[in-house]
Amino acid sequence: MIPVYNCAEFLPETLESVLQQQLPEEVMQIEVIDDCSTDANVEAIVNQIGKGRIKYFRQPRNVGSLRNFETCINRAQGELVHLLHGDDRLRKGFYQKMGQLFEQHPQAGAAFCRFSYMDESGHIDYVQPCEMKQDGILDNWLLRIAERQRIQYASIVVKREVYEKLGSFYGITYGEDWEMWVRIAKHYPVAYTPEVLADYRKHLSSISGQKFLNGQYLMDIAHAMKHIQEHLPENERKAVLEKSRYAYAHYGVSVANRIWHATHNKQNVKSHIKHTLVMHNGSFKLYLKILKVYLKIVTNRV
Repeated sequence: MIPVYNCAEFLPETLESVLQQQLPEEVMQIEVIDDCSTDANVEAIVNQIGKGRIKYFRQPRNVGSLRNFETCINRAQGELVHLLHGDDRLRKGFYQKMGQLFEQHPQAGAAFCRFSYMDESGHIDYVQPCEMKQDGILDNWLLRIAERQRIQYASIVVKREVYEKLGSFYGITYGEDWEMWVRIAKHYPVAYTPEVLADYRKHLSSISGQKFLNGQYLMDIAHAMKHIQEHLPENERKAVLEKSRYAYAHYGVSVANRIWHATHNKQNVKSHIKHTLVMHNGSFKLYLKILKVYLKIVTNRV
């Protein structure tokens, strides 16, 4: 299921990456769910590339990303559901490997692969570190995924019955997936392969990209942390929350630094640092990173 909104320049590559898996229609449904895009005729793109293999559904009005994801899940007919955003892509063998993981570990509620981050041009920036060196069920996964986000939509497949039991995404539009992966880990084992089989695209025109610019994502992450606490054993909550706040405070400063390099927007940088200090303010190392960013602003250096 491919949710899209104003990502037409990347959609052909996404669709081609699915078609190259060469799974017949009786084995896999492929459908684009368009949240009233305005940048192009998405249906025409789907018809041109899919040639009837890819179905198309357009929302009657713009409903936002969370409702669009919910529509994807509701329209999905298969036992396994993959939400592949219209600006990401797959590598050959993705669905074959996911199928193998579920066959080998039928108790798993979800399975995901190692993935890479790419830029707007499709060039690989870096690859997510391995969660473990071999295929299998992840150990102690609830606490590990609760500390910080370690999965992107493109890399994970979820059993339909899991969404039916646990519900859809809710509450926030950045970090909503993190909360969902924790929710799943609370109730089901999760399978994993260290093979890099998916590429997640980072670009400023995406929903997450816009939230990176204005700093809203840090507030959403803090909100997600509160929801995640509810899924954890009570004796583990404090330690996990402290690790999360520390990790995302440092992450916030690194994003502020990147924004300064990319835009020289002092307002956005200061907003990021303000939210970072709300997240966590007890680390000398963090203060040192913030000082370095402010020195760049004062001296107008990149």
